[in-house]
Amino acid sequence: MLLRESELDIDLIKKAKREGSLMSYDPNLRLQLWPSPEAARDGIMSIWDQADIIKISEEEIVFLTGGDDPNDEAVVLDKLYHPNLKLLIITEGRECCRYYTKGSKIRVPGIQVNAVDTTGAGDSFIGGLLYALAADPHLYEDKDRLTKALWFANACGAATVTKRGAIPALPTKEAALEKLQGTDD
Repeated sequence: MLLRESELDIDLIKKAKREGSLMSYDPNLRLQLWPSPEAARDGIMSIWDQADIIKISEEEIVFLTGGDDPNDEAVVLDKLYHPNLKLLIITEGRECCRYYTKGSKIRVPGIQVNAVDTTGAGDSFIGGLLYALAADPHLYEDKDRLTKALWFANACGAATVTKRGAIPALPTKEAALEKLQGTDD
């Protein structure tokens, strides 16, 4: 039997989860890559409930919920949070990020910098968080450790926007730590 690509992807995700892997999902909505908005929404939501960690933006909340208020906690918790989710992160650009776990919800302020190019900020943010999770796989279970990891992720995003280009602007660990200490290049 020949599997379609999406069926194969779901099978691989399920196998990885059976083996104990955490699945991080950043839909990174780019409507121009989809045949229609409906196809994008259906595609994104097709694996939503498989994710352990999801990072979305306010704009993606509006899109995925059909126009609901991204700041309404009931919308976030009723429509986007699922029972197996360990961590839902909502990025709000330079202002902050907020996170939801089974036991808490917190806002972590952003790090203010002079932005040159915002391309790659979200990817850098999630990369910083995944770096912290690799070192401490259960940090989402502790509010203080998770908040510290999200400060680091915010610093990664802040460092990225101070340079041009998504890949060349990705920061080293040291560059992100400098942003946390308030120094700037």
